[in-house]
Amino acid sequence: MTALYNHDQLSSFAPAYDRRFAKQVHDNVHGNIYLDPLFMKFIDTEEFQRLRDLKQLDSGVTHLVFPGAVHSRFEHSLGVYWLAEKAVHKLRAYQGLELGIDPFDIQTVKLAGLLHDVGHGPFSHTFERAFLPRVLNGAKWSHEEMSLKMIDHIVDEHNIEIDSEILKKVKEMVVADSEYASSESTKEKRFLYDIIANGRNGTDVDKFDYIVRDSRACGLGCNFEFQRLLETMRVIDDEICYRAKELKAIEFMVIDALLKANDRLKISSFIDQPAEYWKLDDSILKTIETSHGQGLKESRELILRIRRRDLYQFCNEFSVPKDRLDHFKDITPQDIICSQSISNQKNSSITLKEDDIVVSNVKINLTRGKNNPLESINFFQDFESNEKFPIQDDRISHLLPSCYEDRIVRVYSKKSELVEAVSEAFENFQLKTYGMKAQVHATPEKKKCRRS
Repeated sequence: MTALYNHDQLSSFAPAYDRRFAKQVHDNVHGNIYLDPLFMKFIDTEEFQRLRDLKQLDSGVTHLVFPGAVHSRFEHSLGVYWLAEKAVHKLRAYQGLELGIDPFDIQTVKLAGLLHDVGHGPFSHTFERAFLPRVLNGAKWSHEEMSLKMIDHIVDEHNIEIDSEILKKVKEMVVADSEYASSESTKEKRFLYDIIANGRNGTDVDKFDYIVRDSRACGLGCNFEFQRLLETMRVIDDEICYRAKELKAIEFMVIDALLKANDRLKISSFIDQPAEYWKLDDSILKTIETSHGQGLKESRELILRIRRRDLYQFCNEFSVPKDRLDHFKDITPQDIICSQSISNQKNSSITLKEDDIVVSNVKINLTRGKNNPLESINFFQDFESNEKFPIQDDRISHLLPSCYEDRIVRVYSKKSELVEAVSEAFENFQLKTYGMKAQVHATPEKKKCRRS
């Protein structure tokens, strides 16, 4: 096989499309998708076009229950191709020089996304996991291995000229999350192998596409915004990581602003008087913000901080250990203050006060507290039966959770210059209470170094 594109030629490729040569396809999930000539050489083959006749959803017969679920692996493959390109271009835009991402890598990732499903059989996983084992008498077969054979077959059968190194890496990326993954060859720029078939944690653009596409086809709502993941991901230690977003700070600042304004505006006095209560709405913040009296000065300053994004700073959080949930009591700022080490106070000359800290005790459950909500639901066999019955957990699935409620403790510093002291006191509290640091990671040094 001769090389259609060598490494030097690829380095001159620009991210933008030359519309004279790119084919435009409109997809009902991603909008316009643009396909370069190299990829059209693969698409315009009977082997790839075969994907039009393979239903996308897992068993291949889902459309017999959900009539609209008739989308195929053809459009899914185009979608994965498109998201793979988006992902690698995002990484290149933000970390390109650091990571050494070149056009050779971009073409490889895109082609792997396009071809990742060419080995699937009729009825997809039903064919592979239910039919073939009963007729092959123990012989092993997998769609991943078949994908590798199909890629070689397409190239040879249609005389597609492609760089042999691209082809080698494409095949490695396609099976990167399977038993056929090659650990040796994926050492260089291993993060690229996380994009299509992530063998490390399963988070990849293949799933990004089919979660949205399958939900849409079944008529189900889907609020999964993979675009935010693509925008915020970055590579650390040769692995794609995702940002842990911080929330709630503004809510706590609004609460404090209302508390400080309550004596002056008598907000809480409205709640028992319908004739006055109807006048109470979100515009109360504007009332505070545009006031001039000294009595509302502290509230005004808090709202001004929100406007200028001088927010309370998230320090850290931990999930209460499962064996401590039954006896858990809400953590208070006083608990954190009491955990500030004496040595820290001497070294930093900072003595924390309760009003410097916000503690959020979050309870997450499935609407029935610590209980399984299914235990409270009765079922019936069919419309000719008037008998109701519950279904016990062990008769549904052994994969159901053993715990139905989480308790998460989050701590915020009201002043940026106190983040380090609050974070250390919070860590000390965890050590004193649980004998370990229950938080997932340390507070970022960048936050600790901020000063007002």
